[in-house]
Amino acid sequence: MVPYLALVIIAILFLYSAIKILNEYERGVIFRLGRVIGAKGPGLILLIPVIDKMVRVDLRVVAMDVPAQDVITRDNVTIKVSAVLYFRVLDPNRAIISVENYLYATSQLAQTTLRSVCGQAELDDLLSEREKINAHLQEILDKDTEPWGVKVAKVEIKNIDLPQEMQRAIAKQAEAERERRAKVIGAEGEFQAAQKLADAAQIIGVQPIALQLRYLQTLREVASENNSTTIFPVPIDLFTPFMEVAKAMKGTLPPAVDRPPQGGA
Repeated sequence: MVPYLALVIIAILFLYSAIKILNEYERGVIFRLGRVIGAKGPGLILLIPVIDKMVRVDLRVVAMDVPAQDVITRDNVTIKVSAVLYFRVLDPNRAIISVENYLYATSQLAQTTLRSVCGQAELDDLLSEREKINAHLQEILDKDTEPWGVKVAKVEIKNIDLPQEMQRAIAKQAEAERERRAKVIGAEGEFQAAQKLADAAQIIGVQPIALQLRYLQTLREVASENNSTTIFPVPIDLFTPFMEVAKAMKGTLPPAVDRPPQGGA
């Protein structure tokens, strides 16, 4: 029984080393006596024990965090910048042959590229033009990782840590900008109101009846409120005829005669 048991164990070990099953997202790079014969998969893979060696390669998109890097921007501001990198393997053969560890190599390349690109930009550009910086990072990394069979799909700057004094300066700048906008909006409102009043005065000058309509509207507004006292504004034009009559009567009166004072002897 011992020889049969040994044969069964050898057969199981042979099958275990000869039969490999790869998932849909995996490829196996086959080395035969140290030479690459190609990538196989997915599904059932048959290998020659001892002679063939297989290295699994995952073809799914990898999301890799780029640690925070100390960066001195173009305008001499020290900040910390972190990012996230999305990439996948397109050519399993080159990913295994061209570089020792494509994951580690891609991570290191992303860190150095992040420091280089952010160091060439000013702080305002990093804060306001992230899309442009992300596209530039993706272009550089994709070009550098192409010989490794790696495709960089996207790079996103995740966080920018500013010094405390710089945060206070930016907050003051934003507050000053809001005050400036408020003053400009208030001045524009005053200008528009003055312009409308000038237009109304011009219309009233051409059409005096408009003033009477406005007078009646004012009376209606005053009467609609619950007031104990109501003031009726009267146009000065109503008193003009009376003033003219008074002047005419004053002109027809005889002048006053000065009389000597009466006194006793």
